[in-house]
Amino acid sequence: MYRFFNVDHRIRSASEKALEMCREQFERIDSIREYNQIKMLKAFQEARVSESMFGGSSGYGYDDRGRDALDAVYAYAFDAEDALVRHNFVSGTHALAVALFAVLRPGDTMLSVASTPYDTIRGTIGINSNYSGSLKDFGINYEEVDLKEDGSLDFDAIEKKLSEKPRMVYIQRSRGYELRPSLLYADIKKICDLSKRITPESVIMLDNCYGEFVELESPHKCGVDLMGGSMIKNPGGAIARTGGYISGRRDLVEMAAFRLTTPGTGKELGATLDTLREMFLGAYNAPHITGEAVKTAVFSAALFELLGFGTTPAYNEERGDIIQVLKLSSADELVEFCRGIQAASPVDSFVVPEPSDMPGYDCKVVMASGSFTLGSSIELSCDAPLRPPYAVWLQGAHDFDAGKLGIMLAAQRVIDHK
Repeated sequence: MYRFFNVDHRIRSASEKALEMCREQFERIDSIREYNQIKMLKAFQEARVSESMFGGSSGYGYDDRGRDALDAVYAYAFDAEDALVRHNFVSGTHALAVALFAVLRPGDTMLSVASTPYDTIRGTIGINSNYSGSLKDFGINYEEVDLKEDGSLDFDAIEKKLSEKPRMVYIQRSRGYELRPSLLYADIKKICDLSKRITPESVIMLDNCYGEFVELESPHKCGVDLMGGSMIKNPGGAIARTGGYISGRRDLVEMAAFRLTTPGTGKELGATLDTLREMFLGAYNAPHITGEAVKTAVFSAALFELLGFGTTPAYNEERGDIIQVLKLSSADELVEFCRGIQAASPVDSFVVPEPSDMPGYDCKVVMASGSFTLGSSIELSCDAPLRPPYAVWLQGAHDFDAGKLGIMLAAQRVIDHK
């Protein structure tokens, strides 16, 4: 690759050492990828997917066999009773919002057990805002449990709040713009076991964004009743152009379908247009590309550790999602890192990222994403809010080879800037 890209000997040498450090982790990632890939193949066969389903539907979308089969594929892959997979979810946040409004009613309480949720869902809940149509606007109460000082879950505090019988126990798997660890299957299971014991009538809902296919087990196996995410993250396999999913208990998925369309019609309506082939192909590709993204994250942690930067998680830690946080020293270094990632992209490699204001964020953000799908975060991308502790959030990669090069070019720019 050095024939095509200029990387100096310092980064090359560190890269070789990083690859050696990652060998055991890569073997584990490949084992998880293989399991999830074979499971996905079985999901397609169980749903009896055929080429005739790829044409899509128009109008009301009555009797769309492909749409129904796609739901069945994801239900099987996620160990759910049912799933709602639609191109007209405009984002993962939209899917989550539909699920929240489907379940919660005025006077109910939503309890977030892993601190404050991600920035973009806060407007939906009504956290520090008064947007018309938020949960707060409809008289739905919100409470949260803070994390411990080390960023871990405070199970004693969670147990105390569960005794108040909230209607919903809300879990965010990924860290968002925080330095807390992303939640592992074991963490989610412990929350579910506690909730089922203390308040079995509460609905356990999971924001599963960035976490699909990273581990062997699906959260529905340990008691999550409802979860959602984005198709331009892990489950869309870098092929789905838009959309989201909701999966879980059949009755709750039906409620979500009634919220997405209309009560009484639910999943029976919704034209798929020309989206089904890429949605199916993306699903089939998802376990593989998620594995490539996790490898890229592990390599980046190892490389930046060797270069003297803080990382979370460390290269040899267990992972609950595809996100890697690299702790840099200044806002300028954040910008340089993002410019290095952009320069390694297949699309818009000539673009120079600049910090700017973004909807849903409270400070300027710099992003890099030379992606085939705008905003896709299963493709190599990164973003960083320009505020202390000056950390960049990295995710994705179509393939490890290009992902590794992107990390090396970003490291080169950061080192040259010092």
